[in-house]
Amino acid sequence: MTKMKPEFGAWVSIGSYIVLSLGKLYIGYMSNSEALKADGWNNFTDILASIAILIGLLIAKKPRDDNHPYGHSRAEHISSLIAAFIMMSIGVDVLINAGQTLKEGEYVKPDWIAVWTAGASAVFMFFVYMFNNRLAIATNSQALAAAAKDHLSDVLVSVGTVVGVIGAQLHMLWLDPVTAFVIGFMICKTAWDIFKEASHTLTDGFDDEMLKQYKQEIERIDGVKQVVDIKGRMYGNEIVIDVTISVAPYLNVVTSHDIADQVERLLEKKYGVVRAHVHIEPYEQENVFRGD
Repeated sequence: MTKMKPEFGAWVSIGSYIVLSLGKLYIGYMSNSEALKADGWNNFTDILASIAILIGLLIAKKPRDDNHPYGHSRAEHISSLIAAFIMMSIGVDVLINAGQTLKEGEYVKPDWIAVWTAGASAVFMFFVYMFNNRLAIATNSQALAAAAKDHLSDVLVSVGTVVGVIGAQLHMLWLDPVTAFVIGFMICKTAWDIFKEASHTLTDGFDDEMLKQYKQEIERIDGVKQVVDIKGRMYGNEIVIDVTISVAPYLNVVTSHDIADQVERLLEKKYGVVRAHVHIEPYEQENVFRGD
């Protein structure tokens, strides 16, 4: 699994969604199931989102250049953002169509084939979710993790479709468009979650708990009097840390530099930090931690 690249997971997603969306949309229209049609459109958005993620992953692999000294890793987050906008637009469209059907009250009883299609889709997508989730963890890819999260919501959507169509078969015809409406809401909810996470990272948001953990570990290094300030940001799956430490004012440049090297090695080996920028200040009793 660790030898596989995130792009492979994106290709798996694209292939899976092409098959599922075509099958669900065809059978959904043939069987008159609003829920299955909504499920099919949900998978169609996933094709577009997966393509956006794949493009982002490929751009993120490009080496650093003069215009991008930190590399192109943030393209991965931008692709997640684009995927979120695509999903939101389709989700709103599904909500509008389902709402119109409910308002007009013109319900049609769907065929049983819609149940079997949705059920098989749920099982299939669960295995795709398991695969991509493991690959996202192994490669530390945020974009692929977002895709895996979407896979899990697709499983729940298909299960909901099964319930809605069975309900319609039991003469609760309103349950099919209601399920379609719920699916539209879930698409929008997933889009919002992905948007929130991607925008948080693109605006240099970082986990406060991790920063506290870094601070505690750094202050255990011999020669570090205090961590005066620490900040973190993400470039794709790369962690970059800016930290200001104070050392005894009588230390020479060589010794102070050695302490800074120890901080860098700690963050790199224990936490996988790609780059750590360590600034050194002379220790003063009145120094106050500026990170809180």
